[in-house]
Amino acid sequence: MAKIKQNIFLFLFIGIIIGFSIPFLFAFDDTTKNVEKTKKHYTNPSKVYSPYIPDSVFFCDEKVPIEIDNIYEALDYELIINMYRHSSTLIYLKRANKYFPEIEKFLEENNLPDDIKYLCVAESGLENGISSSGAVGFWQFMKKTGTEFGLTINNDVDERYNTKLSMNAAGNFLKQSYRKFGSWSLATASYNMGVSGLQKDISNQKINSYWDLYLNKETSRYIFRILALKIIMNNPKIYGYEISDDELYKVHETYSITIDTTINDLVQFAFDNNINYKILKYYNPWLISNQLINKEKKTYEIILPIKK
Repeated sequence: MAKIKQNIFLFLFIGIIIGFSIPFLFAFDDTTKNVEKTKKHYTNPSKVYSPYIPDSVFFCDEKVPIEIDNIYEALDYELIINMYRHSSTLIYLKRANKYFPEIEKFLEENNLPDDIKYLCVAESGLENGISSSGAVGFWQFMKKTGTEFGLTINNDVDERYNTKLSMNAAGNFLKQSYRKFGSWSLATASYNMGVSGLQKDISNQKINSYWDLYLNKETSRYIFRILALKIIMNNPKIYGYEISDDELYKVHETYSITIDTTINDLVQFAFDNNINYKILKYYNPWLISNQLINKEKKTYEIILPIKK
């Protein structure tokens, strides 16, 4: 009996020691330092909302029949993707302030719908990139189509990277396509899948409406993606994007010089114009080598920055 009592007292003593020790042990555990902060974080999780869809939606003044289920769902799908593709959409919003003024001016002067500027966003994100299929520039021209619409593409020059000239080529393509199909939605669809491919689908299906045609997956999504970008970029705050004016990318002040001769060394040419090679390439990405061979004496316009 005495031995049992002794064991009980021993267990009690050990329990008391452990009880006093545990708080001290955890006091030095880094994971407990942020317990309150963690609790606070997880009691206020980020909310995910279904995107707002306006009652009426138009593309190039053409009413979009969102009262039809598959049309509504297609637009909702693209709104969800672009609303929550935060990094890309945020960059588009910042770049638009820099590039939209020139595009808008061009569209107005050439009697093209203002909504076409969002085609450029959908195509390239307002960036002189190269797609996996080999399309190049802001307006994403393939080499064959680019040359057909007057863009010079050779070892030294690729005017698909020239935002002004490629924009002019895109405008000519769309106007030509509009004359053929009679609607901007179909003209825009042809920009994605080609004129002959779209004409074949129209002939086979005996339907002359983008909204009713069964097209390949990419083209089926194409105009809805453009619409989603238009809606979000026109109402960024509704879709969760808070950007102050000073955070937007700014239009650069530039001037141009005309060249109709060969430039054997663009590095030296840059120095001669009080800039460096990197800056020359930044404003003239269509100069794709370190020289400009111009045996035909073609006139090129080189853009240079105005230094403040």
